Amino acid sequence: MQASKIILGIDPGTIVMGYGIIEVTGNKLKLLQYGVIHLKKYAEHSLRLKKIYERIGQVIEDYSPDEVALEAPFFGKNVQSMLKLGRAQGVAMAAALSRDIPVTEYAPLKVKKSVTGKGQASKEQVCTMVMHLLKIKNEPILLDATDALAVAICHHFQGGTQTKAEKSWGAFLKNNPGRLK
Repeated sequence: MQASKIILGIDPGTIVMGYGIIEVTGNKLKLLQYGVIHLKKYAEHSLRLKKIYERIGQVIEDYSPDEVALEAPFFGKNVQSMLKLGRAQGVAMAAALSRDIPVTEYAPLKVKKSVTGKGQASKEQVCTMVMHLLKIKNEPILLDATDALAVAICHHFQGGTQTKAEKSWGAFLKNNPGRLK
């Protein structure tokens, strides 16, 4: 009998944060749950961060994931938006790390390419492929949730925590000794 592992994928956001949980046994993928955390109703950014921590913590308690995969923030034109997104990602990471669950980040292009074969795939294309891979019959209208499932699937396709050391900040510093002087 093959061992299985549970992967929580997270698509960080400060207005809507997607999450998706899959179970992997060998190469078989099984959908456990997916959804979004709606944060727009909270005016204070700090309250949004608190809600992210609480809700991701509850998802972790409910599903006991073995690993967490996060989509890394991408650089946009608005620096303030990127800072807020980074904080949201950090709070989600903290919820996992406080429970000793390993966390791995993936660039958005890596996720899209891993799941669809195209780094420039649209959200709809990612959704279609996630539905196919997880045998979801009715199209979800929560594209942030299917993006989160794509992150979890990407994590599985990339070998899970085997790639963690290559993606860590420590590995970056080791491989780029002169970058932070």
